[in-house]
Order: sequence, then structure tokens, then C-alpha cells
Amino acid sequence: MTQSAAVPSKANVSATDLVTVSRAVADLRRGEIVLVQGQANGIAHCVAVIAAEPLSDHGLARLHDIAGKSGNTAIVLPRVRARSLGKTCKNDHFIAFVSAKKSAVDAKALAEIANPLLDLESMPAGAWRPVNMAESAAIRLAKLARLLPAVVTAPVDPEQLEMLSKAQNLLVLQSESINGYEDASAATLRQVSEARVPLENAENATVIAFRPEDGGQEHLAIVIDEPAKDQPVLIRLHSECFTGDLIGSLRCDCGPQLRGAIAEIAKSGQGGIILYLRQEGRGIGLVNKLRAYALQDRGFDTLDANEELGFDADERVYRPAAEMLRQMGFETVRLLTNNPEKLTGLESWGVTVAERVPHKFPSNGHNEFYLQTKKDRAGHLF
Repeated sequence: MTQSAAVPSKANVSATDLVTVSRAVADLRRGEIVLVQGQANGIAHCVAVIAAEPLSDHGLARLHDIAGKSGNTAIVLPRVRARSLGKTCKNDHFIAFVSAKKSAVDAKALAEIANPLLDLESMPAGAWRPVNMAESAAIRLAKLARLLPAVVTAPVDPEQLEMLSKAQNLLVLQSESINGYEDASAATLRQVSEARVPLENAENATVIAFRPEDGGQEHLAIVIDEPAKDQPVLIRLHSECFTGDLIGSLRCDCGPQLRGAIAEIAKSGQGGIILYLRQEGRGIGLVNKLRAYALQDRGFDTLDANEELGFDADERVYRPAAEMLRQMGFETVRLLTNNPEKLTGLESWGVTVAERVPHKFPSNGHNEFYLQTKKDRAGHLF
């Protein structure tokens, strides 16, 4: 039996900060500008930020106006993208490119520079530089928005930050709030609805929806039969997969895993829970997962494709699952999984994993390489 770890404390992010980050995510998706402030080694950095993916010429012009004569705009890119553009980065996960002339690149050109699915013939003249703390947080914000992790930034004088925010009606975010958002948001999950939903292989099932206080995406608990709370409950953590769960994609094993878990829990006679987590594509979102598929068709494996886009191989977090279990009164679980990271992820948030229950299905002719990659590179236990 594995002993659970002590539960880490809630991230130091206020309710107001949560709402601000949530609003900033929406602004970034619309191609709006937000202001990000960060500090490292006693030095404050402030930048105006716009996402590269939805960038428009109007937005870029506004960013140029903010930069003024004090500094040039820069595009912050993942190191893998920078490498494909001719810049080798040894240690930095992200790096900034500053064009020699503002007029040399328009919004379309910057979006193309940011897109790892495109092969550029040449880069404009310019220089590469390290990113600062504020720019690193801005990349995290783009990831939260499920956009390509590439942003265009303009330096802002810290003393002018408040005035700029009021004059142009721009949100101001602290890097700590962005980086701590996912954990803090998960800590505020609350049950918002519950209904009996008979399932094909489990007629006695109830679906419970949980929503964070900032209004973010709901996570679901599918409770089958009536699991006892005085013994380890059989559970499955299942990240949503539109392609596999809903339309029957053969590129992954998600659909069979979901339906198989429902059937196995119902067949156990002891009940159990499926925690359906809104973390499509290992946390990168559906649109980026489709981009990763396109890269896989070029020869990348499933992990390298995520990293080629600028994401970690796995961006999922497990605090939402732990919070839902805690609120439903379950502290010890038997976990249906082949992924050892799910065990450590749950335990890091105070859930005791009494047993790992294998949960594997045969390949289908389209996903052999995918499953082999999960075994060889992600350590899945098949």
C-alpha cells in the first residue's frame, strides 16, 4: 500500500487574481492586449502582451505604440521552434526574437514565425535574446488559453504600468498569479449540479458537475452504483478526448478506456467513480491536439509532437481530481491506470493510492506506434 503525501497548501492566489487571470485568458484568445508584471533577482519586468496566434495588424500597431521609442516589440517562441528557424538554444525553454525594424514584420508574418507547422524560407533581420520573468508568465497565460505558446511583447516602464492600464483599459497580472492559477482554481471547485444518468453498461450512474469559482471549465464525476467510503474506491482518471470518446478515433485508446472503465466498475459490484477531467490532449486543448496529430503524420511521436508545439509532453494537473474525491468523501482509492504519473499526481495532493489496477486494451491497427511510445517514453505499464 502506498502512503499519501501531505497535502500542499493552496497557492497564494486571491479570488480577485483568479478572476483576473480568467478574464485575461479570454482577452488573449480574442487578440487583445494584457499587461504582465514579474520580478526576478530584485528586478521588475513589465510587458504588454498579445498572443501570436490571433494577432492582427491593429493589435500589433497598438503594441508598437505602447513600446514607443523605449524599446522594440519581440516575439517569444519555444526553443524547438527557434531551432527550426536557425537559432540553437541550449538551456532556455523559450527565447525572444527582436526584429531589426518594426516595419519588417506584420501580424501575418509573426503568426507564421510562431507556427511550427510552417516551414519558413527565411527570417527577417534581427537578434535573439533571453526572456524575462514577465514574458515566461505570458507564455504560461497563452497555454492556459489553449493557444500556441508564442506571444508578442512590448516593454513597459513599471512606473507607467498603472497609468497605461487605466488609459487603455488593460488588465494587469502578476506572474505569480498566472503560474499559480491552475492549482488555486482547482482548490475552489464546488459541486454545481447532479443528476441520475443511466449508462449503456452501468444503469445505476450519477453525474456530478464541479465548477471553479472563477467560472472556468467544469470537471465531472461519474459515480457508478454506491461505492463505500470505508474502503478503497475503484476510480479512473480520464482526460476528455473529443476524438476518441465522442467520434471514435482510432488514433488513441481513449474511447475503449472510458467505456471499459465504466463496464469494469459496474461489473465489480462495489461501485466506483470515473473522474472526467477537462484536459484534452494531455492538457493542450483540442485545437492544439489536432496540430499535434498533423505533426505526427510527419513522423513525430505523440510526445515529441506536443513538445514541437512548445508544450511539455504532458501538461495535465491532478489537483481537480483530488479535490473532487475529497469533497465526495473518498481518501483512499484503487486506480484504474497504466500511467504511473497518475499515481504520483494524486498522492501529491493527499489521496492514498492503495492499488494500481491495470487497464489496457489491444491496439487497433492505427495506434500501435502511439501505444508503444506511451510504454517506451512515458513509462506506461502495459
